[in-house]
Amino acid sequence: MGDYRFSSESGYGPQRSGAGTITRVRLENFMCHSSLQIELGEWVNFITGQNGSGKSAILTALCIAFGCRAKGTQRAATLKDFIKTGCSYAMVEVELKNRGEDAFKPEIFGDSIIIERRITESTSTTVLKDHQGKRVASRKQELLELIDHFNIDVENPCVIMSQDKSREFLHSGNDKDKFKFFFKATLLQQVNDLLQSIYNHLNKGDALVLELEATIKPTEKELSELQRKIRNMEHVEEITQDLQRLKKKLAWSWVYDVDRQLKEQTLKIEKLKDRIPRCQAKIDSRHSILESLRDCFMKKKAEIAVMVEKTSEVRRRKDELQQSISLATKEKLELEGELVRNTSYMQKMVNRVKGLEQQVHDIQEQHVRNTQAEESEIEAKLKELQCEIDAANITLSRMKEEDSALSEKLSKEKNEIRRISDEIEDYDKKCREIRSEIRELQQHQTNKVTAFGGDRVISLLRAIERHHYKFKSPPIGPIGSHVTLVNGDTWAPAVEQAIGRLLNAFIVTDHKDALLLRGCAREANYNHLQIIIYDFSRPRLSLPHHMLPHTKHPTTLSVLQSDNPTVINVLVDMGSAERQVLVRDYDVGKAVAFEQRISNLKEVYTLDGHKMFSRGSVQTILPLHRSLRTGRLCGSYDEKIKDLERAALHVQEEAQQCRKRKRDSEERLQDLQQHQQNIKRRCFSAERNRMSKELAFQDVKNSVAADAGPPSASAVDEISQEISNIQEEIQEKEIILEKLQFSMNEAEVKVEDLKLSFQSLCESAKEEVDTFEAAEKELMEIEKNLQTSESEKDHYEDVMRTRVVGAIKEAESQYRELELLRQDSCRKASVICPESEIEALGGWDGSTPEQLSAQVNRLNQRLKHESHQYSESIEDLRMLYEEKERKILRKQQTYQAFREKVRACREALDSRWGKFQRNATLLKRQLTWQFNGHLGKKGISGKININYEEKTLSIEVKMPQDASSSNVRDTRGLSGGERSFSTLCFALALHEMTEAPFRAMDEFDVFMDAISRKISLDTLVDFALAQGSQWIFITPHDVSLVKQGERIKKQQMAAPRP
Repeated sequence: MGDYRFSSESGYGPQRSGAGTITRVRLENFMCHSSLQIELGEWVNFITGQNGSGKSAILTALCIAFGCRAKGTQRAATLKDFIKTGCSYAMVEVELKNRGEDAFKPEIFGDSIIIERRITESTSTTVLKDHQGKRVASRKQELLELIDHFNIDVENPCVIMSQDKSREFLHSGNDKDKFKFFFKATLLQQVNDLLQSIYNHLNKGDALVLELEATIKPTEKELSELQRKIRNMEHVEEITQDLQRLKKKLAWSWVYDVDRQLKEQTLKIEKLKDRIPRCQAKIDSRHSILESLRDCFMKKKAEIAVMVEKTSEVRRRKDELQQSISLATKEKLELEGELVRNTSYMQKMVNRVKGLEQQVHDIQEQHVRNTQAEESEIEAKLKELQCEIDAANITLSRMKEEDSALSEKLSKEKNEIRRISDEIEDYDKKCREIRSEIRELQQHQTNKVTAFGGDRVISLLRAIERHHYKFKSPPIGPIGSHVTLVNGDTWAPAVEQAIGRLLNAFIVTDHKDALLLRGCAREANYNHLQIIIYDFSRPRLSLPHHMLPHTKHPTTLSVLQSDNPTVINVLVDMGSAERQVLVRDYDVGKAVAFEQRISNLKEVYTLDGHKMFSRGSVQTILPLHRSLRTGRLCGSYDEKIKDLERAALHVQEEAQQCRKRKRDSEERLQDLQQHQQNIKRRCFSAERNRMSKELAFQDVKNSVAADAGPPSASAVDEISQEISNIQEEIQEKEIILEKLQFSMNEAEVKVEDLKLSFQSLCESAKEEVDTFEAAEKELMEIEKNLQTSESEKDHYEDVMRTRVVGAIKEAESQYRELELLRQDSCRKASVICPESEIEALGGWDGSTPEQLSAQVNRLNQRLKHESHQYSESIEDLRMLYEEKERKILRKQQTYQAFREKVRACREALDSRWGKFQRNATLLKRQLTWQFNGHLGKKGISGKININYEEKTLSIEVKMPQDASSSNVRDTRGLSGGERSFSTLCFALALHEMTEAPFRAMDEFDVFMDAISRKISLDTLVDFALAQGSQWIFITPHDVSLVKQGERIKKQQMAAPRP
């Protein structure tokens, strides 16, 4: 990106040997030239001339001389097309300087090398000559070796940019064509094609190794079949030996089986004989118990007989007393009934007297009513008016109460409408918040970085990109964009509550970078940015197990992952993420934070956002921080957006229901107001009616005249006489009632005396009765035990007779039979083999003769089946197997060596491919820096965007007149001169990235105005002199503006013939 202008010619770059530069070009019958020879300087050469004078033919001749094909020059389809019309051949001769330490085979060619290419109608030959013109080589391989030595690639547009390539490059606005030019000029195309070719060769090698390995598969199958046959034949031999051993074991197994039965029978007889003393002891024990029970039974029976005689007299007296109590109780009940009947009759007579006295009173009152008729009429009228007034008062009071109740209902309904309006406003606010959160999540979905600072962080990142060269190390941030959750989004709310304050923070490596980042934040209008200073060179912290909380619950650090170790270190050092425990609910969180006493625990966070911690003896629980946004760490925003949309829809439905309830309440309020108006009108009418009634009541006068006369004397006397008779009868009944009461009292005393006598008798006889009843129970228990003992004695006697003595006799008989069987079996087994041979084979393993017989039969069948399968001998098969195994092993080792070499080549190729991609990235940056350096000479700035995946290259240029704006225009929006100059700067930037002993450019300044051409020419000359290579510039324009110098050579081509 440097400026290649110097104050004097002597200040240009260091002296060089000039090996590979062109000193002379001679053309003969080539294109428009019959004979042309041109001498070139070692530094800068300008060749000018009119159009058609053959300037471009010089570059075409250079391409042809260095082995380029005719189509590669874009000037002809075949080489014979370069022969001048009317001639039979064409010749191109190029002389190269060959001095210095970079000389090519100086002992053969000397100080110069001459390349001569002769073209005829049918052939084309290339000859290499030494400095004396003597022919040295004529093969193409020597020419390619020369070109590789001097790094001459005439097809590279940065070495020779022909007229056609220059026009195509200047006029092409296609980003893919520019990329191809860049890819080829920087030799990336050549390296890429070479690497791809190697990949193809390696793939072919893999396929070839697979084919070779497949060729030994049939042999491996044959080897496996041979091995299987050998194993089977070995198995047949093993079966034969096993069969012989089994037959011997079978013969002696009969003996051992009888021995086992004899041993079992001996144990059985001993066990049965051991049962005889036990059974006899139980029989004797039951017999003694039975005798003692019989004695007890007889004694208890005699005692009960004596008790029966004593208790018979007591029972007789008890029965007599019970009969007397029953009679006395019956008499008492009869007296009570008679007393009740007399009392009831006397009460009736008292009621009759009261009735007669009432009749006398009624007669007297009737006389009074007959004399006061008129007074009663007036009183009735007054009473009627008073009732009407009272009714009017009641109606008026009821209406006022109803009016008061309606007023209270109206107040409640208004309060309800206000409450519903507040709910609707809350729902609308909540819906707006949800919609805002949905918009934010949609923005986060487009660019996840916006979740940690919004649009401000985008502006900040752009500012950091603009000032990236000022930072010692690029800042890391925001932290939230560098971390992800391990197992889905389950713990996202708790993690964001735990480290939410750090998710928007940026990390820098030192204080200087922190100040630069703070300046970028101010430029992006990002206030209060959290900046953390941390050493980027520190490796990821390794936390020992004893420093972590000892709990089964996850920590914030365990559910997070990041590819950047610095981010994890900051979360540990600044956020204590390894000591923050995450739990699912509130109760579990309290248990973990306060009850379990977990070491190294700092804080506990729940899924619903609660934070719990203890400092000393103080326990603190904080609710969810409502201002903190959640959902920023979720892996998929789609599910979160859908949940929020469902929540918004639910809130809208709730708001709609509230609006419906509000409309219903307003309708009820209107009905109540109308009803209240009707009540008020009715209340006014009732008030007027009450006033009229009170006025009517005042108009009535109370006048009462009462004259009293004596009642009827005869009726009163008759009633008085009847009352006297009834009273006398009542007195007689009272005397009878007194007598009955006295008799009943006597009966009650008698009953009580009899009950006392019966109770005393029962108490005196209770002890004797209880003793008798207890004796009867004991007798029954003794009788039951006696029966049980007799049955047990009979049982044991039966066991002794049938199960013990009989079983012993039967077992002894079986034992004698087994002894005879053993003698016979031992004699038969000794004929087959001696018993010592069985002991040498390991002895008897406990198998029964039946089991061994079954094994012998199976082995006989298997041996018969296996013996008929193979006719070869096992030795022949083993020799054939070893021979095939050696052959396959050699081939496998060879093919494995091939595969190892292919694998090593692929690993090396992958390594080179990685280096190629890194170099491509570095070349992209270097190209942008150098391009800006060249544009800066004209006060222009620009940017080159290269996308290796899409294979595009775009150039953006900011002109001086656009300095006040931030718009960057593509080169297609520039004028012809501006576009040519920017393209020239791009070409110079590419030249700095390539190496060649000489470079040539044809018509590089087309479409430039005078100022742009002057700046372009000065830039080219300074760059050429500083760069150190030989430069050949061909242009139809005047180059008088180019400064003179000993390293700058200008030549004018002759004008074309008319």
